[in-house]
Amino acid sequence: MNNRYCVIMCGGVGSRFWPYSRAERPKQFIDFFGTGRSLLQMSYDRIKGIVPDENILVVTNEVYAPQVMEHLPELKKEQILLEPARRNTAPCIAWAAWHIKAINPQASIMVAPSDHLILKEAEFRSNIISGFDFIEKHDALLTLGIKPNRPETGYGYIQVGNESDTAGISKVKTFTEKPNLELAKVFIATGEFFWNSGMFLWSASSIVNAIRSYAPDIADCFDAIADDFGTPREMESIKNNFESCPNISIDFAVMEKAPNVYVQCVNFGWNDLGTWSVLHDYSPKNREGNVTQNCKALLYNCKDNMIAVRRDKLVVASGLKDYIVADADDVLLICPIAEEQRIKQFVNDVKASFGDKYL
Repeated sequence: MNNRYCVIMCGGVGSRFWPYSRAERPKQFIDFFGTGRSLLQMSYDRIKGIVPDENILVVTNEVYAPQVMEHLPELKKEQILLEPARRNTAPCIAWAAWHIKAINPQASIMVAPSDHLILKEAEFRSNIISGFDFIEKHDALLTLGIKPNRPETGYGYIQVGNESDTAGISKVKTFTEKPNLELAKVFIATGEFFWNSGMFLWSASSIVNAIRSYAPDIADCFDAIADDFGTPREMESIKNNFESCPNISIDFAVMEKAPNVYVQCVNFGWNDLGTWSVLHDYSPKNREGNVTQNCKALLYNCKDNMIAVRRDKLVVASGLKDYIVADADDVLLICPIAEEQRIKQFVNDVKASFGDKYL
């Protein structure tokens, strides 16, 4: 167990939850369900006991360092890797892998986003432990595939191939990025496709070797400073080299190219909690299907709305149906839930018109 590590990726800005999720406080630092724990804290809680506490690392943008330390005061400073620039998941994972391999060449690593929802935690823990067992016996890059319950167009899909020598784990046949609705329906009908969760397990050696083979431009950035990992020089070297890494996801950089990619098919109540409609689906509702977050509300003839307001603010509304009402002090968003895919466009338009003030 001492060779097992977890890397929690915590650098996203959560723009699809704007304006509730803002640049200074993105969604991973928000308590969406009124439990007293943010999404980041819930992610940390899930992994405790699977790997030693001292082997849990958080990779985040340097601007979020104070919030990470506030939410997870049990972490030591050396457990928080601060990216000097945003470069997507491949450079993030590469830094963590080179860092951990320098500390423990025998390490096996789980990578998890900081902002996902998992409802069946006992099944999650069982799956992760069996995943660790698999990658410690095989030179494999293991991703977790979620059994789909609808033809979702917002997720990537993994097609399973031949089963491995371990039940529930198969070779990956293909990856498909977000499909259109008709193709998603075909995927569901075949029974061969699973949602790509963005969670991975591998040995430090396997992922480092794969990055060297399939993303050499990323590997070069870290091999150039290999002697500095695990030393007081590491952070300075990262500051000098990290920004030269390409901005690319681990899926594009490695997973869609490597021949030793496997998928563990799981069903532990996963959701990436990526949109207001998903949050509405998973939140407690009143008799009319309305969800209110952190606010008092008087709602008249209102049905199936998502109302999220910071601080102790009263919302009075009449005649709303299937709307998002999200308030963040200096920004108020009112948008039909059916048009929530336009929120990223709204963010871009706000930036173009007013700069970063309202982001």
